[in-house]
Amino acid sequence: MDSVLNRKVLVLNQGYEPLMVINAKRAIVLVIKEKVKMLERYNESIRSIQATFDLPSVIRLNFYVHLKYKDIVLNRRNILKRDHFTCQYCNKPGAPLTLDHIIPRNRDGADTWENLVAACTRCNTRKGDTLLKHLDMKLLKKPKKPSKLFHLQTYVNKQQDNWKQYLFMGG
Repeated sequence: MDSVLNRKVLVLNQGYEPLMVINAKRAIVLVIKEKVKMLERYNESIRSIQATFDLPSVIRLNFYVHLKYKDIVLNRRNILKRDHFTCQYCNKPGAPLTLDHIIPRNRDGADTWENLVAACTRCNTRKGDTLLKHLDMKLLKKPKKPSKLFHLQTYVNKQQDNWKQYLFMGG
């Protein structure tokens, strides 16, 4: 039962803009207090002595909220997520991955979204402290800072297939 209450629920603003992900327990409370409308539900339900509640999957606020988005934190996990846990040089997925500075630190390469990529240990060792233009290595794609929408899209799995239409994933 506890794991069902920790199920992920997508929260949309009144205008259907994706805002955040919360747990099902918090979402059920918002539904009961009539602060949100349930748009999608999981197959499971929650039962109490007096009532049965559908388990929400997607909810929409009944009022508009102005949120100042916090930047997505630049850290190892978020860079690996952005790069789909795949080496950005050889396209090898799931290998033990490191972070590589495209412009090496000893050449004033900064810790930024645009300068850090996921790299397998083999490619990272091969590149070393050399600039890409001096090697026959190329990046799969130019790295950039992920959007808030991308961050929410990473939550989607088979249980959350019904989220895709709200996260512009072609559901």
